[in-house]
Amino acid sequence: MNILLIGRTGQLGHSILKENTVHRIFSPDRTELDIESRKSCQKMIAELCPDVVINTAAFHNVPQCEIEQHRAFKVNCLAVRDLALACKKTGALLITFSTDYVFDGMQNVPYQEDDRTNPLQIYGISKLCGEFAALATAPEHAVVIRTCGLYGLVGASSKGGNFVDQRISDAQNHIQLEMGCDQIISPTYTVDLAKALLKLIEHPGIVPGIYHLVNEGACTWFEFTQAIYELMDINIKLYPVDRGGMSGEMQRPLYSALANTKAGALGITLPHRRDALKCYLAEKYGSVAMK
Repeated sequence: MNILLIGRTGQLGHSILKENTVHRIFSPDRTELDIESRKSCQKMIAELCPDVVINTAAFHNVPQCEIEQHRAFKVNCLAVRDLALACKKTGALLITFSTDYVFDGMQNVPYQEDDRTNPLQIYGISKLCGEFAALATAPEHAVVIRTCGLYGLVGASSKGGNFVDQRISDAQNHIQLEMGCDQIISPTYTVDLAKALLKLIEHPGIVPGIYHLVNEGACTWFEFTQAIYELMDINIKLYPVDRGGMSGEMQRPLYSALANTKAGALGITLPHRRDALKCYLAEKYGSVAMK
């Protein structure tokens, strides 16, 4: 397949390029494709005529979305609408990514694809609008993949690095640390997500709609941090703190673990979160990660 990949410098885009061994992928940089320009998106897709467009670009700094609300909707919704329209015109399949933050966290079992959405903050609202925009604009050509708690080998530049690397850095500079125990999530390694994504787009049973793809096993950020320090053999005093999902005046969902229901029915599964973390630490930090 010929694939247009948008967002090659991000955690997920990097992993998709790294894991691909079969498809021809064209991954323009921001000077070649401006995701915030409808004309730029339409021109690129019309000229390339790809079989699949994978959009990993997003404005995903959650607190900053509250401040730059216009940009949040421009990138997370309007740009997705423009991509869906261009894909509809050329017949390409659009793969775009969404988030666990489309849910309000009021249940205590992993969310399935058809569970009721109810985002609590601008980030989640803008991403849910992006879902609607893709599926309403190109219902026969759009696949939305929700995922959660991503960490990858290149980090997350807009957040100052990924969660795992930040916690390891914290341990080098502090003797004790507080970590939230209020949110339950599905932390996901982008290499595993990329592998699952590539299997999904190759699967004859794929149909337009919403899919969840996350590493198996839910945990709090506190428990995830505990696992990082245990696997890295780091000795630091770690204290759980319950903030009720609040970041200032912004509310995050208290429970947003996802269930890989539809992909699982196609035989596409991701490793358990702890196995994924082991692989990441071994890849990023070498033998230090293995006791």
